[in-house]
Amino acid sequence: MSEKPFTIPDDVATIEPTDLYDRLDAGESVGVLDTRAPNSVDDWRIDGDSVDFANVPYYDFLDGASESSLDELPDARPIYTVCAKGESSKFVADVLTQAGVDDVVAVEDGMQGWETVLDSTELSADTDATVVQFHRPSSGCLSYLVVDGEEALVVDPLYAFAEEYVSAARDYGAELVAAVDTHVHADHISGVRRLAEEYGVRAVVPAAAEERGIEYETAYDTVTDGEAIHVGTVSVEAIHTPGHTSGMTSYLVDEAVLLTGDGLFVESVARPDLEGGDEGAPDAAGQLYDTLHDRILSLPDETLVAPGHASDAAETAGDGSYSDALGDIAASMPALDRDRDSFVEFVLADMPPRPDNYEDIIAANLGHQRVDGDEAAELERGPNNCAATTNAMTGQ
Repeated sequence: MSEKPFTIPDDVATIEPTDLYDRLDAGESVGVLDTRAPNSVDDWRIDGDSVDFANVPYYDFLDGASESSLDELPDARPIYTVCAKGESSKFVADVLTQAGVDDVVAVEDGMQGWETVLDSTELSADTDATVVQFHRPSSGCLSYLVVDGEEALVVDPLYAFAEEYVSAARDYGAELVAAVDTHVHADHISGVRRLAEEYGVRAVVPAAAEERGIEYETAYDTVTDGEAIHVGTVSVEAIHTPGHTSGMTSYLVDEAVLLTGDGLFVESVARPDLEGGDEGAPDAAGQLYDTLHDRILSLPDETLVAPGHASDAAETAGDGSYSDALGDIAASMPALDRDRDSFVEFVLADMPPRPDNYEDIIAANLGHQRVDGDEAAELERGPNNCAATTNAMTGQ
């Protein structure tokens, strides 16, 4: 018996995931038909303001396109079919085309292809450095390249895109000299060690994060609160900003751009339970409140906040990046106006499910276990859920 209950013709129209992202990024109205089983779609899918989304599993098309399945299709055209690996979606695209549905295109490699997309945007910031934000749309993860002269630094690099960071630095006429994390991540595998091992980049971790028990086989340096890493002539100052984790450290680039990691987002604040669990979450939430008010909100209002994640609720700035002036964030996020007790209660009351596989991801990022590229992709698959709430803008 065949491994698959269907055949895939060679002439199915397809689109590369990067090309689909470009269309979504341009605001084009499209239909997305996800052919995975519903329980695989609930938390992780291709979505956006211009997406007309529908989920009809491929097995509903095994006997052809029924009237009921056709009724569930997105109204927008073209329709892009997507599955896990790009096989069943091609089958469905062919079935729909044969049934007379116009403009149906399958996404190459499915969601596994979608998670290889990495977009980049230069921040419009008052700094002598060039700061580039990298966005992984499949998870909302953000990482950064700081370039000045012939040197570059990458902050919060993703394992899967190590080569891309090195290449991007070269495109700016620079050599990638250092890779640094803001904290021990719980939603993705860090690329710091891979960049050190495969490309000879200096690995740097916050000293406060080292205290969680980092055991890297690779040599690394630590950076302490108030210490600066220099890129060309530009200073990148480490600021210990605990709350999300005990080691959470932000980086102030040229006194103008604050790379906040998972401490403060443009649309929300960090969740405090991924290190100490439910038992430690109340104390961590209080620590987060102190950090936000004493260490971050005390900076000048014009400081540009560039976070480590962007959720579906986040809106892009005028330059296309996920960033905003600190003063504007403070003015638009009522949660930041709460007193300490009320803030702690608010944060703890609205936390989403913890990221999938977060304990294994933390273990890998501490160096307690090693993973290869395929294992990293499997662990990271799904939503990041590193924000405490999507309601911080309302404060309710």
